[in-house]
Amino acid sequence: MYNYHKILNANKMKLRRRDLRIKSTESEKKLWAQIRNNKLGFRFKRQYSIGNYVVDFYCHKARLAIEVDGSIHLRSKSYDEYRTKYLNTLGIKEIRFKNATIKQTITDVVLEIIKSLPSPEVLPLVVPVS
Repeated sequence: MYNYHKILNANKMKLRRRDLRIKSTESEKKLWAQIRNNKLGFRFKRQYSIGNYVVDFYCHKARLAIEVDGSIHLRSKSYDEYRTKYLNTLGIKEIRFKNATIKQTITDVVLEIIKSLPSPEVLPLVVPVS
């Protein structure tokens, strides 16, 4: 089993994550406005590193990564496929949306994300320790 504490948001990726947050695309900003602050009942983080990869948005509780695909992804299809397989081996589901889809139909994108989130009865029960 993986030691998730060592691969999730590792310090070695901190500057890369910060740089990507600063350079967020308009589509990323638009989607972030829809999912931030537990708006969907789940906490998402943006520009979150998993191993040597940085995903645009990540919800640890749902083990869901969201990627916004711009023009760069058209040139790096094999890289994206390899990264998706890596995330899947960690039990993380990845969903992808194109920039144009987010710009044109943000409501449909949010509905698709909601469909990908687990229902509350599927989540593990966390019992507080006294």
